[in-house]
Amino acid sequence: MNYTTGQLAEITHSKVIGNENLLVKNIEFDTRNIYSSTETAFLAISTTKNTGEKYIDLAAEKGIHIIISEHELPNVKDITWIIVENSIQFLQNLAKHHLEKFALKTIGITGSNGKTIVKEWLYQSVFEDFITVKSPKSFNSQIGLPLSLLQIEERHELGIFEAGISKPGEMQILENIFSPEIGVLTHIGAAHSANFKSEIQLINEKLILFKNSKTIIFNGDNESVFKKITTEFSDKKLISYGFKDHNDIISKSSWSDKSAEVTLQYYDETWTLPIRERDEATLSNAMCVIAVLKELGFEKEKIEAKINALKSVEMRLESVDGLRKNLLINDSYNLDLDSLKIAFQFIKQYNKARKTLILTDFVEGKDSAKLYQKVSRLVNAQHFNTVFLIGEEISAIQNFFDGEIFTFPTTTDLLESGLLNQIENELILLKGARKFEIEKVKNHLELQKHDTTLEINLNSILHNINVHKALLKPETKIMAMVKAYSYGLGGYEIAEFLQHHHVDYLGVAYADEGVDLRKNGISTPIMVMNPEQHSYSSIVDFNLEPEIYSLRVLRMFNEQLLQKGIQGKYPIHLKIETGMHRLGFKEEEFEELFTELLTMNVQVASIFSHLSSADDPNEKEYTFEQLAQFKYLSEKLISGLHYRPMRHILNSAGIVNYADFQFDMVRIGIGMIGVSSNSEIKKHLQNAVTFKTVISQISEVKEGDSIGYNRKYRAKETTRIATIPVGYADGIPRLIGNGVGKVGIKRKLFPIVGNICMDMMMINIGNSQFSEGEDVVIFNSNPSLENFAKHCNTIPYEVLTSISRRVKRIYIKN
Repeated sequence: MNYTTGQLAEITHSKVIGNENLLVKNIEFDTRNIYSSTETAFLAISTTKNTGEKYIDLAAEKGIHIIISEHELPNVKDITWIIVENSIQFLQNLAKHHLEKFALKTIGITGSNGKTIVKEWLYQSVFEDFITVKSPKSFNSQIGLPLSLLQIEERHELGIFEAGISKPGEMQILENIFSPEIGVLTHIGAAHSANFKSEIQLINEKLILFKNSKTIIFNGDNESVFKKITTEFSDKKLISYGFKDHNDIISKSSWSDKSAEVTLQYYDETWTLPIRERDEATLSNAMCVIAVLKELGFEKEKIEAKINALKSVEMRLESVDGLRKNLLINDSYNLDLDSLKIAFQFIKQYNKARKTLILTDFVEGKDSAKLYQKVSRLVNAQHFNTVFLIGEEISAIQNFFDGEIFTFPTTTDLLESGLLNQIENELILLKGARKFEIEKVKNHLELQKHDTTLEINLNSILHNINVHKALLKPETKIMAMVKAYSYGLGGYEIAEFLQHHHVDYLGVAYADEGVDLRKNGISTPIMVMNPEQHSYSSIVDFNLEPEIYSLRVLRMFNEQLLQKGIQGKYPIHLKIETGMHRLGFKEEEFEELFTELLTMNVQVASIFSHLSSADDPNEKEYTFEQLAQFKYLSEKLISGLHYRPMRHILNSAGIVNYADFQFDMVRIGIGMIGVSSNSEIKKHLQNAVTFKTVISQISEVKEGDSIGYNRKYRAKETTRIATIPVGYADGIPRLIGNGVGKVGIKRKLFPIVGNICMDMMMINIGNSQFSEGEDVVIFNSNPSLENFAKHCNTIPYEVLTSISRRVKRIYIKN
């Protein structure tokens, strides 16, 4: 996009206050994702639950001078305002106008599952033949689709866009903005169906997108979909694909023999393809891509070559600790302009003072000159201290880049230069096309190189927070518990992510945890739940806020404040006893507490307590007694204080089961990870943690042979044993051996046999044909964290906090 502020106002019937001639080439609606303020406007989106107007100050602090908003804020200076009637409609009207300026061929993809995979595979297949624009990531909503359309430029020949809906009425709005020439309907399933009365209603809503399309390509295995499209869209060109015989494209393949080629029947033609993955979703998505390519005019031989060249869609960034205190951000799975922008947004949440970029040639097909000009502008806006360029094309424009620039023909040349060994205490972003094998740089620089890893999906953590947040009032604050190394997930990495997403408070168990967060740049308020008396000095020095649970602790902490000469009121948090019988003030101590507080330089920031059994439906009566006691005692405290601190008592289980008692703040812990005792809420949570390893060796053992220490397991028949490199030193309890626990390989469960060793354990895989190096899941979805904990005769908290520090943590953002 390329509009002046005046043009934007004219197109959308809005009003400019300020300079009408400022250029806008980019619109951001999330201050966390502002990677450059140059020619960028901030759109303050207002919804029924939130408003972006409260982040306008932050956008201005990041250098934004153009604000699009429903209201002008007089206290924000040096801003050109575009005042709109409705912020979302502004974006949609602008996108519609923008699309109508161009004559490119468009493909619109909707469905319940597979939209993003199909889009990315189509892009891989066509970018060398058409100058193509596509939706970034999964941008397909009422906001995401318009933002995607605004990326269209005069040079683009083909546009591939996703359209997603979550409730009735939304697709009509999207169709009014975007009416694709080729419509693609992928699998219809349960995803995003909660707000629809029936599957038929969901199908009807999805198909609204195609009412003006010339061609509809659809998964015809769903009988309702097939009947609806073939009867009501008979005036259009229809192409169905799937596994049932009535479809135009049919898979007739063996699901088990991976050495055999996949056979497809395309109308009267027979196609054979060497597709290794034989799951239904992969074959279905491949058939969809074939149908679209055929419709775009590609010949059979070329389509077969393109399908054979498809790569798995890796939409993730991962961060790991590197050598010499470096932090590695690995995004070497794909490289295009969209993924580069996403990577730059991602690194904004880290606090490293120095940054290095390792960037390769793009493999973008046509019109690369303009692409590299954009790349250099984007890179320069991030102010990297050092940039390593790999490849002939990008090295040829090294003068376009700012900072210290080094160029290399290949990744091997960079590694052999020795320059990487001189980088210390920096953030290093790895961004490369696959053919450059940039993962070799990651292997060279990472601190831990174990095959056993704990993967933490940051997007899933954020999703789970938002699921809980949806149960709360907009004004209710959230404290995220990051004690015990963030439940074993990592220290400052999780806190940094939560801070980036504006969590109100962080909670730690001990002062040294809080000190470590402060040293790593965490500025969010931090409450210390167990302030030991020897740590009071550190608490004050690092601006931490202690839990105060007795008069003795209060007096000792105030003594520390006096010794340090603290002026003003220092924030503390009063813990009251409501039935947990662990820590806290009792009602009979309140009068003395009031007297003491009057003489001290402290301010009660919050009053709180703990629920003992919020996750136990058999203890509802006791929980309600605790909640009533907390309400009564906290109100009595507030009356004696003559001011109103925040109040909080709900933990993760409390949020989902007793949301009416949210008071001013809630505390979320295990709920962030995707664990919940509430079965209804559990349906909406995502597994945020994957503990996995690989098969080290596969051995055949005979009937009667013994496995492992003390010969605890003897084979009842000839079988195959897989040894995996994880043991009790990594956090696997010994009691889970000898058939008690199971691990997952290729979505099937296999028993652990023999005693658990310090660094290894053995799995009975029977006659299953796996390879050494194959992935093994200790827990994620199958087995789940909860099931693994049951086998261990414990709870998920203990499982997570027991995972050894020697297990490499990898932080992923999809």
